[in-house]
Amino acid sequence: MDRSKLMFIQMLTVIVSMTFAIRASNNMIATTLPLFSKYYFHFTQSEVGILSALLSLGTFITSGVINSRLQSNTRRRFFIISSVAYAIILPLFYFTNSLTIWIVSLLAGLSLGSIMPNIITYAGLLDDRKARERLLSIYTLALSASLVAGPAIETAVLTHFTIPYVFLFFEPFAILSAILSFFIKFPEENSKSARVSVFNNPGFKTAVINILAYNIPFSVILTFGGIYAVDYLHVSFAEVTALFSLFFTTSLLARIYLSIRPPQSVRLHAIAAISMTTIGLLAILFSNNLIIFSIALLILGFPHGLTYPLSVISISRTFKPYERNAANSIFFAIMMIIGIITPTISGFVAELIGIKYLFGTLIPVILILLILLNRYVGYVDKVVLEETRKNSLSISKDSKA
Repeated sequence: MDRSKLMFIQMLTVIVSMTFAIRASNNMIATTLPLFSKYYFHFTQSEVGILSALLSLGTFITSGVINSRLQSNTRRRFFIISSVAYAIILPLFYFTNSLTIWIVSLLAGLSLGSIMPNIITYAGLLDDRKARERLLSIYTLALSASLVAGPAIETAVLTHFTIPYVFLFFEPFAILSAILSFFIKFPEENSKSARVSVFNNPGFKTAVINILAYNIPFSVILTFGGIYAVDYLHVSFAEVTALFSLFFTTSLLARIYLSIRPPQSVRLHAIAAISMTTIGLLAILFSNNLIIFSIALLILGFPHGLTYPLSVISISRTFKPYERNAANSIFFAIMMIIGIITPTISGFVAELIGIKYLFGTLIPVILILLILLNRYVGYVDKVVLEETRKNSLSISKDSKA
């Protein structure tokens, strides 16, 4: 086996294992926290939204303010410390009350902020574009697999235990993440890293607009989807987590497709994702029973599976290796800003018009984002076309020689 294949397998093993462990437990917090705070501490819709926003605020501070400014060696130490801290903080949710849950949520967010951006950066270290994009697609496939397995584990736990115990059952994932953090490699960096123009890059603009088009509705689904199912459709807590597992199953299918066939055209896949998001939101808006709601979640799972990989691929194609830490950290921070603003605003909107109609208000927003996306996404596809043209010319020259 040659060195490049061996490196690919080593990276794949570490990335898949840590991604699965950290995302399964992280998503559990995002989906369980609203149910925990509403039905155990009797928080209002607005308070539930603000609490979910606080978790994202902590992640934003670490990712966007701290991690993006650290050099490679210091960032690696910070990454390991954060991973160990997360393993310590996660079980504390079990012991919280209506006051301490705010502190523990913020601490959990702070510990998570440096973990995911650095896993993304590690996944993008390969020089070969096709190998790199395949690894990034498999990385997002591991994300989806964890999002299917996580709610399934929650469902099994909630069948026999109360909500607080869920945090204890997911602690082994956090411990595994802490151990694996020592095996993540960081790219060599130089003084050029300080001169990265992230926001002017069309690939970065594409990535951000693309993720906005889905993460805005996704934040609402994570925060209020479970409450909607309990209050309007009268399902149990265990059935709520089973519904989320259904949602993430179609997301997994979409990412299996991308890992087998890395996308040539980001534009076509992004348009398909936004179209399915619109259909899924319309289905929730007009749903009046569990079957229609389940179908809506199945539809919405597909764009969830497509959107994030398309964004990280857009960044991978348009930034040099030494630039990607800054781009990935800022990109992840923007995702967290969405997670701060969206639950906060949607909590107040839900109190005014109800959770059901809240989903309808999202449709005009994502259609506007689709128009903006079309302004920049062509640049990302152009990079691939130019690379293909250069490879064809090179092959042509070699054949003539």
